[in-house]
Amino acid sequence: MSAKTVTFSGARTLPAIGQGTWYMGEKASLRKTEADALRAGIDLGLRLIDTAEMYAEGGAEEVVGEAIKGLRDNVYLVSKVYPWNAGGQKGMTACEASLRRLGTDRIDLYLLHWRGGFDLEDTVELMEKLQQQGKIGRWGVSNLDYGDMQELWRVEGGAVCATNQVLYHLASRGIEYDLLPWCQQQAMPVMAYCPLAQAGRLRSGLMNHPVVNEIARDHHATAAQILLAWVISHQGVIAIPKAASVEHVKENAGALDITLTAQDLLKLERAFPAPAHKTPLDVV
Repeated sequence: MSAKTVTFSGARTLPAIGQGTWYMGEKASLRKTEADALRAGIDLGLRLIDTAEMYAEGGAEEVVGEAIKGLRDNVYLVSKVYPWNAGGQKGMTACEASLRRLGTDRIDLYLLHWRGGFDLEDTVELMEKLQQQGKIGRWGVSNLDYGDMQELWRVEGGAVCATNQVLYHLASRGIEYDLLPWCQQQAMPVMAYCPLAQAGRLRSGLMNHPVVNEIARDHHATAAQILLAWVISHQGVIAIPKAASVEHVKENAGALDITLTAQDLLKLERAFPAPAHKTPLDVV
């Protein structure tokens, strides 16, 4: 296994590529194929699996539950709570429902999916209660920008937040202006969702860009592998691409063995420069 790893607070050190599950669980006919892909990823060492109660309204969590049967101790399990459930009894009920769908008694890392109606104080209080009850290990957030994180840090207990999961790929580099450097200073991992820009759908032409493909040829790799290798070349960043087939998950895992050269990185920087000023946080 590659040396490219990320360590979450108090957690095992994990490979810098995990497995996402957005859009899984939406079709009953595909659930077995999706679960098989996740199990293949676990076998390949991609031990972090990210899901959410939002994905297929719990359907993705059910797929994950099927995939991790008999393998629970090999998996670092991440799920997310709707913002309208992120406080009080609603949060307790939501977490318990996720646990049932996942077929486990604990979620290793439980995230606020995005800012909502509950105050951050309410969400931190919920997370602390869930920890005390042993239902979650650590907690974190998703889709919070730099200003949100500063606000969270001012909440009592907020600074134990274990991660921020945000959209990040080669053609969406806004977090590099302030959010990513700040998270790196806190030694807090960033989870990059849509690291392939949803196979290029979020940024037309990304997978077919001549510079990306030139570098792919040099490394005897695919464009997707180069895009993943670029994301995880950043300190403390773990990519969570979705792979709904065994072949696809093998391709993702192979990106761990690619080390981009300084020249590669310079070419990509020129083709996709980071913004020189603050930009709104990309969210999908």
